Amino acid sequence: MKSTEVPQDDANMMQGKFREPVYSLDKNGNFTTVRSVGWNPKNEVMLEAWDAINQKIASTREKVIAGELSPIAYHLEKNLMDVGLLAKYTGLWKFKVKRHLKPKYFNKLSNDILLKYAEVFELSVSELGDLNLVRSEQPPTTMKIKKWIKY
Repeated sequence: MKSTEVPQDDANMMQGKFREPVYSLDKNGNFTTVRSVGWNPKNEVMLEAWDAINQKIASTREKVIAGELSPIAYHLEKNLMDVGLLAKYTGLWKFKVKRHLKPKYFNKLSNDILLKYAEVFELSVSELGDLNLVRSEQPPTTMKIKKWIKY
């Protein structure tokens, strides 16, 4: 693809802050990089991926509000982490992190353990366990982004 043919289909997915380098041919036939804001097929795939992520966050949020999961589960999903990664960040065993996702065990956690989780999620200990905070937060939606895509 020539440098002048690099797609610039801006879906405002990165709020105009990022441009992806794309390899292309310059006038002399040499490879060079050109900054691109994206192209429609890639933007559509990214929107679908973010929709799936947002649905998973919303589902986890509902389970936390219903008392089926601890607030750690919500913050885990919201920060796009998994149990293994959270275990590494906190220095805890994976099976213990899995156990802490259950309200029964979360409610018995010591302040030291809660502090580890709070530091990872960049929250205070009181914010970590605050269900009102979970209730009031709404996961982001990609619906507002879709209006920028040209079909």
